[in-house]
Amino acid sequence: MTILCMSSYFKGNAFLQTCKRLGHRVLLLVREAVLGEPWAREACDEVFALPSLFDRRKVLNSISYVARTRQIDRVAPLDDYDVEMAATVREHLRVPGMGESTARYFRDKLAMRSRARDRGVPVPDFVHVLNDERISKFLAEVPAPWLLKPRSAANSFGIQRFEGATELRNTIEGLGDERSNYLIERYVPGDVCHVDAIVFGGEIVFAEAHRYRRPLMDLAKGGGIFASSTLDRASAESRELKELHAKVVKEFGLRHGVTHMEFIRANDDKLYFLETAARVGGGHIYDLVEASTGVNLWAEWAKLELSQGEEPYVLPEVQKQYGGIIVSLAKQEAPDTTPFNDPEVVKRIEKKHHIGLVLCSNAPERIQELLEAYEPRIASDYLATLPEAPPT
Repeated sequence: MTILCMSSYFKGNAFLQTCKRLGHRVLLLVREAVLGEPWAREACDEVFALPSLFDRRKVLNSISYVARTRQIDRVAPLDDYDVEMAATVREHLRVPGMGESTARYFRDKLAMRSRARDRGVPVPDFVHVLNDERISKFLAEVPAPWLLKPRSAANSFGIQRFEGATELRNTIEGLGDERSNYLIERYVPGDVCHVDAIVFGGEIVFAEAHRYRRPLMDLAKGGGIFASSTLDRASAESRELKELHAKVVKEFGLRHGVTHMEFIRANDDKLYFLETAARVGGGHIYDLVEASTGVNLWAEWAKLELSQGEEPYVLPEVQKQYGGIIVSLAKQEAPDTTPFNDPEVVKRIEKKHHIGLVLCSNAPERIQELLEAYEPRIASDYLATLPEAPPT
């Protein structure tokens, strides 16, 4: 088969390599700004670039032109921002895979919250920034603080927090015709967790639950150190997260693929669904998952996108270790990580002006001990902050 992979940002080389290793033809379409990145070109039969992958007409026209002389059998987005466009391309070319309606549940924050609430999944109170009367009622009934969220931005980008209604109303007014692309949500303080999983035939065949040390929204606003770790698999929290994740997958209609889904454990101990994505988690979360389980989510996702359920999926052998990851922007272009010499360090992330360590142990307590020890050392000797730009 020929698979067209689309990406606005540099990621997913293992996906490309897996497709090629399995004997398929790989076309890569990227945004011009990332064309010079170290893509796995040995795995790509052809590479194309456009100024943007968000212009629907230009993307469809360009891909349709390519398809005149190449039979495109599959379309896969490598980045969250490309999920909806890939679904549009699939619909246009009539190839198997997630269509536009389902894709909305995994990209549009309003669509996913509305669907979750309608299907009995707990979510923070929210309102669409559309009707003035409904907005006024929401602000009168739901106590501050509130979050103003763009419906289609990835992760925590573009989210603003407001303590007062006047400032929020002024900001909404300033959005003009763009206001309908936003929602307002009640701010819920608590611990943010994520479940990273593989879905085949609508069933969860692999799922790992993790907790961030700091919410990504805090990092997006003020910079800092990104860290996450595997939850104790025997814990009630891990089980509850996986059960709620499975319900969301079922209600959202995902048949085959991977998910990165986030939840918040509120200070009152209630668990809320925050958002989900039908792609591999960013922030090197895939390294965390591979270190603890031996499962490479990029490679497994490639198999599922190629098969689309037409062939049985066999999950590779899963290890039952515990993982941790800690990543930060660094003052040094190539920071020296040799001082972190514990045997649990299984990978060092090599990226300019970043320091990143991936940990693995058979005890979750040991992972927490190392993260507690490493965080102040990184903050003191390496940390650089850049607001609105957490590690990706």
